Amino acid sequence: RPFARSLLRFLGFLFWGTAAALAFGGVFVILMYKNYGYLFRESFLPLPGWLAVAAALILLPTGVLAVSIAAKGSRYQQGALMYLLLVLLCLEMSSAVLAQLYSIRMASELKSTMGYLVYQYNGTDSQGPASGAVDAVQRRMQCCGVQNYTDWLKATAASWHLPAEKARVPESCCKEKYSRCGGDVGHLEQLFQEGCLKKLEDWLHFVMLYIFLCCIVLSVLELLAVVSNGILMRHQPFRDLRIL
Repeated sequence: RPFARSLLRFLGFLFWGTAAALAFGGVFVILMYKNYGYLFRESFLPLPGWLAVAAALILLPTGVLAVSIAAKGSRYQQGALMYLLLVLLCLEMSSAVLAQLYSIRMASELKSTMGYLVYQYNGTDSQGPASGAVDAVQRRMQCCGVQNYTDWLKATAASWHLPAEKARVPESCCKEKYSRCGGDVGHLEQLFQEGCLKKLEDWLHFVMLYIFLCCIVLSVLELLAVVSNGILMRHQPFRDLRIL
């Protein structure tokens, strides 16, 4: 019983720290969808992020209850802690499963969407929806094309409205200190040469893996809290069922 109290107190403090880590991952997923939402047809992509943020918020009172029960807890606090831990386990397992599913599904979707946007790019209309989306991705991710900069060389002269012999890339491929390079492929040192697809996939996999690992680790900690709280509840049995 003393060991259960000490473990529960330690887990309570740990919950506060891990809540910040989980909230960070959730906000990161939400911001990623906000910045690159036009690349994803799946509108539920930020759902793992929102679930993670909700779990992080619930972790705060859960930590308070755990520390309070370890000091001198009532039967009602012990019951409330069990309910909160159950809700947290449901939220975190849902977030972990969705993060894994979306990490796999979104990779193939990114490739087709990026290819379509490059094909629809209009070199004379940078304000068009496809053109603006491509330029925004290339500037933010510091990349050029889908696989690499040569994807732009395969674009037809008609779609770019340029003479056939004049091959170039969008100005959004230019490095910051050469922001007015004009996309001339004759000066590759002024251009980002790495493709956008790999960078986007790496970011997506990293963020989703971070959410997944946070949820798994927290679920293990919460199961330990359930066991510790259960041990304390055995030594302080309920006289009636009002706690339910």
